[in-house]
Amino acid sequence: MAKILSGREVSARIKDELKGEVSELKKQGIFAGLAVIIVGDDPASRVYVNNKKKACEELGIYSEEYALSGETSEEELIGLIERLNKDDSISGILVQLPLPKHISEKRILESINPQKDVDAFHPINVGKIMTGDYDFVPCTPAGIMELIKESGVSVSGKDCVVIGRSNIVGKPMSMLLLHQNGTVTVCHSRTNNLKEKAKNADILVVAIGKPKFVTGDMIKEGAVVIDVGINRLEDKKLVGDVDFEGAEKVAGAITPVPGGVGPMTIAMLMKNTVKAAIINRTEKKI
Repeated sequence: MAKILSGREVSARIKDELKGEVSELKKQGIFAGLAVIIVGDDPASRVYVNNKKKACEELGIYSEEYALSGETSEEELIGLIERLNKDDSISGILVQLPLPKHISEKRILESINPQKDVDAFHPINVGKIMTGDYDFVPCTPAGIMELIKESGVSVSGKDCVVIGRSNIVGKPMSMLLLHQNGTVTVCHSRTNNLKEKAKNADILVVAIGKPKFVTGDMIKEGAVVIDVGINRLEDKKLVGDVDFEGAEKVAGAITPVPGGVGPMTIAMLMKNTVKAAIINRTEKKI
């Protein structure tokens, strides 16, 4: 049976360490502050925002929430971001995605100060990830790297397969594995012989949003399997992109859904916010 890589346990350890760091920084006059902007009333986005606020409270990080109407204009949103860019009490700015269709995601992400871009989606931060000289890494890939470390498997020299090529997970994930000397293959909807490529992976990361897409017969014996998917079935049950029951019998280590990658994403956001506080030397709001 595979080792279960519990994101809940690993994220709790990371948050405990961060809590101590936040406390020490306050003694030095450095105060981490996160501004979260949500536009519209998407239920999933609301859950994510609430979880981020809760994590800030647990760690002693100052937070502000801006819940804007779905009718908010692009210019109004950029105006708010520009104000937060200049706010000395805010070290990190996060705009919850997706945005309403009338707002350009590209323009919004480019308006965030790269040194406050704790999601690491600004083109400058994306470029830094490519070169390996980065301050921030997107939260989900960063969390996945921690879970791979938890598996006890070294990335160096391993065949790594990433299924999915999104800007948020697939692409930065492939670069992080490459920076740790993995041999990386990125698969997607146009990939030929996907099953064969997946079965060659010592480390398999799946992020495509298709429930139970990867089955046990697509997994190499003893592989580390990271399931990024969160899909709700008709019976309301949450499942990943990997068929857990079949995969668990073959894999050496595997993440559950829920309780795997999800909690790690929040923990790494907190880590980025604390790092941003040090970079920006943010002050307490009076």
